[in-house]
Amino acid sequence: MLTLNCKGKILSSEIPLIMGIINTTPDSFFEGHLADAPDEMINRAERMIREGADILDIGGQSTKPGSKRIESDEELNRVIPVIRLLHTHFPDVILSVDTYYSNVAKIAVEAGASIINDISAGNMDANMITTVANLDVPYICMHMLGTPETMQQNPVYKDVTQDVLNFFIRKITDCKKAGIKDIIIDPGFGFGKTIQQNYQLLKEMSALQMLELPILAGLSRKGMIYKTLNVEAREALNGTTVLNTLALQNGAKILRVHDVKEAREAILLFEYYKNAAQ
Repeated sequence: MLTLNCKGKILSSEIPLIMGIINTTPDSFFEGHLADAPDEMINRAERMIREGADILDIGGQSTKPGSKRIESDEELNRVIPVIRLLHTHFPDVILSVDTYYSNVAKIAVEAGASIINDISAGNMDANMITTVANLDVPYICMHMLGTPETMQQNPVYKDVTQDVLNFFIRKITDCKKAGIKDIIIDPGFGFGKTIQQNYQLLKEMSALQMLELPILAGLSRKGMIYKTLNVEAREALNGTTVLNTLALQNGAKILRVHDVKEAREAILLFEYYKNAAQ
């Protein structure tokens, strides 16, 4: 059984966990989950908690393909007030900050976050891995080819699953050498991968279980769903549930989602199905 120590609060992934997405950026790819006013933010968080979210992930920077990078000061202005607000209203809830800036990670943990979610796995800030080790919090280490500005410009792999696995073997070594105790790996669906590569990686994701670390799957309403179905992101909930279920079958222990209720139902049904013959 895999556990995470989130500043003294222990999370067990014996039953898969749900990470609810809370965006504070005006240019998210899925506008249905933006919130500005404090009351709206509190209401959204409260609904996610009620529906079964184990973690709330607060992000202030769009990382959709081609997005423009904002500086850390602007990101701090977006995420820190929200982290403080949610930590005050929901002190027992585990908060994650979605950032690749080490100074944002440090201030976010001081404000109440207890997980760092880094799409760059330390590649966009050389101080990130050491900072996370010093903060003594779990680290979500994601695979991305390039940067959000460039990642979808003809991504090429020899073998996407093997390349991602090799990447994690190297990164896990770096993280452990630095002193990070709890590492979560995220294959990075949609980050420097074609639709075909995303589906191959999802199909073969169980290979990552050899690393014996929790696997996070972030598939919610992504292009690999809505482009394949020829719909908009707002119409991709059913497709998200289908792929979340496949991710659970292939070893995902955390689902990062916009829609908590549907993810919780998928997990409950999957667990019932898995245990039916035992």
